[in-house]
Amino acid sequence: MMRLFRSLLAKYMMIIILAIFLMQLVYLILAVFVFSLSKGIDETYSSDEADYEAIEKQWHEEGKQLQGATVQEVQQLFEEWKDKYADASMFWVNQDGDLVTQLDVTEELPAEWTPEYTARFIKERYDGDPFTVIAFVGNDESNGFIVFEIPREVFKTPLEMTYDKFGAVLLIGSIIIIFLFIFLSFLFFKGIRKRLLHLQEAMEIRDVDGLPVQIEVNKQDEIGRLQQAFNQMVDELRESKLREQEEEQLRKELIANLSHDLRTPLTKINAQIYELEKADMPASTANSLTVMERSIADIDKLIENLMSYTLLMASKYKLDLEERDVIRSVRESLATWYPAFEKEGFTVEVEIGTFKHNNWLVDPIWFNRILDNLLQNVLRHANSGKYLAVKTESTAQYDAFIMQDKGNGMKGITEKKGAGIGLSIVDMMVKGMEMDWEIHSNDHGTMIKIIKWK
Repeated sequence: MMRLFRSLLAKYMMIIILAIFLMQLVYLILAVFVFSLSKGIDETYSSDEADYEAIEKQWHEEGKQLQGATVQEVQQLFEEWKDKYADASMFWVNQDGDLVTQLDVTEELPAEWTPEYTARFIKERYDGDPFTVIAFVGNDESNGFIVFEIPREVFKTPLEMTYDKFGAVLLIGSIIIIFLFIFLSFLFFKGIRKRLLHLQEAMEIRDVDGLPVQIEVNKQDEIGRLQQAFNQMVDELRESKLREQEEEQLRKELIANLSHDLRTPLTKINAQIYELEKADMPASTANSLTVMERSIADIDKLIENLMSYTLLMASKYKLDLEERDVIRSVRESLATWYPAFEKEGFTVEVEIGTFKHNNWLVDPIWFNRILDNLLQNVLRHANSGKYLAVKTESTAQYDAFIMQDKGNGMKGITEKKGAGIGLSIVDMMVKGMEMDWEIHSNDHGTMIKIIKWK
């Protein structure tokens, strides 16, 4: 039940109920106010006296009784009606069209009434304001007529008069309630929007681990529960990332230990092969020993690459940058590898010029390792082309070393065991020394470019 009362739906329903209650309260207050004002207004005429038909009938009866009446008698009648209807006005026009007498007439009346003026007067007063009753004096039209006029407003009830006076207040009060409801609804949805935008910002912000940051939960409504679910998701992501890091660390330690353990038996095998090579044996046996020795060397190289890759991934492979003549380093590395390429029947073309600045800021061990991995890949995986070219290239934007072969391309390389790790090591070391590299490969060969931007 408490969860229901904390919900956004319950809060908005409370706003609607409050708006309805306030509107009813305002109507009640205004009604009491109007009623109290109406009680203070003098009730000049009773409901019976406010009956237009009764007044008209009585005025005609009074007119009939004036047969042969004098001016004083007519004036006396006017005064009696004036006592009863204080806001009324009356006058008498005789049979000759002369205005004989009048009482409290505010407008200017002609002294002589023509038939045309009389007809126009009757037409203007018909069903108009003021309420007008015209009665003949006596039993026929020959004695003229008497006129009774009174504003229709005085016949309204006190409540009607008060409503006419304060109806605008009621309308304004209703409008205020409506605008108050709209304003409260605006504030309500503005608060919801603000909280949702805050949650969106929290989803977009990342901490040092690349995970979203948690958000403070202030309310226990639907959005608050959404924020709690988001915080729970962040906790689960953090725990998952921690487990992943622990598993990654265990995997790296396993690879490092495995690499170390594998090298021990390989060293013993190499020692036994060396002892066997001293003995006299058939040529076929000697060839087999040579193949075994090369395979062991390949395995040792793969273990070394795996170890280096693990150390690089763990950021434990020390980087020691220093100014080094890279032209000289490349030439020395080629000189070391040249006998191996010559033995395999490679055609080696070397076009190494000089740069404007031969000294690059590199780690000598890392740089030589890059060269060794690339040259070894050519020797092992581009043997079908029997070709290697090493060149330099210099532009206004960069200096670069280019290695090119005529093998079967990178597809053939990646299908062979160990080449992917070697290239991954090259990638991490090149970028670690703030250089770039490019690979362009097809079925006719591969070109690799090591770039140093100026």
